Amino acid sequence: MSEEQSNAPGGKWPQWFARWRFVIYALGLLLLAWVLLMWLERKMIFFPSPYPRGEWNPQRLQFEDAYFTAADGTKLHGWYVPHARPRAVILYCHGNAGNIANRADVVRVLHDYVGASVLIFDYRGYGRSEGNPSEPGVLADARAARAWLAKRAGIDERDIVLLGRSLGGAVAVDLAATDGAKGLILETAFTSIPDMAACHYPVLPVRALLRTRLDSLSKIGDYHGPLLQCHGDADTIVPFENGQRLFEAANEPKEFVRLLGRGHNDQWPMSYYDAMIRFLDGLK
Repeated sequence: MSEEQSNAPGGKWPQWFARWRFVIYALGLLLLAWVLLMWLERKMIFFPSPYPRGEWNPQRLQFEDAYFTAADGTKLHGWYVPHARPRAVILYCHGNAGNIANRADVVRVLHDYVGASVLIFDYRGYGRSEGNPSEPGVLADARAARAWLAKRAGIDERDIVLLGRSLGGAVAVDLAATDGAKGLILETAFTSIPDMAACHYPVLPVRALLRTRLDSLSKIGDYHGPLLQCHGDADTIVPFENGQRLFEAANEPKEFVRLLGRGHNDQWPMSYYDAMIRFLDGLK
């Protein structure tokens, strides 16, 4: 029996297979990686901490529990901290890990020092919010949060200032680019999820495999309002240069604050919040 004709158990491989076997093996491994990535993608991107993790009775922060529902029926939760004479009304879209109960100190600074009314909310799967996080899910959650805040504060949705940190930056950019905002503040924001994945996993074809995009770079040009953006130049999670690329793609008027020696999860200096106050005062 010839080599080309034999494919019986124990026989020789067909000649065409022997010639292309390394390509076939590589394609098989790529297919396996794609299936695994599809299965694990959301777990690799979103890191929610559900209730009761976190400090849910923070000291020196008076808040109202906010309950509202996303367009698909997912029940969501947040904290609303009103100010008697607010400099601005801020919707705070927080970063990836944890939940709102890990961010009381930031909300306190925004309220007490900056002088803003603030709603911080949890995306689906985080804190007391129901469901599981996904790209369309967290974007829908922000829209529901903004609608609740506008009604509670008695203002138009477009009069709300959007503040997004890291993952929340992508959420805030989408909201501002689609529907507008009085102002947009971005902290340690990235260009897109594929860009971040390629940065941390340079040997893998992640750009082609990832379904989650959160592509702020392609969206931010659709926002035509004022922008304040900050980034730590010691950030090892979202590289400083990545944040600069996003800023360069944005329209004027815009301001970039370089936070010297600060990493991704560091506390910001009060000088940054002074810049935020000037930015908010300039919106009036």
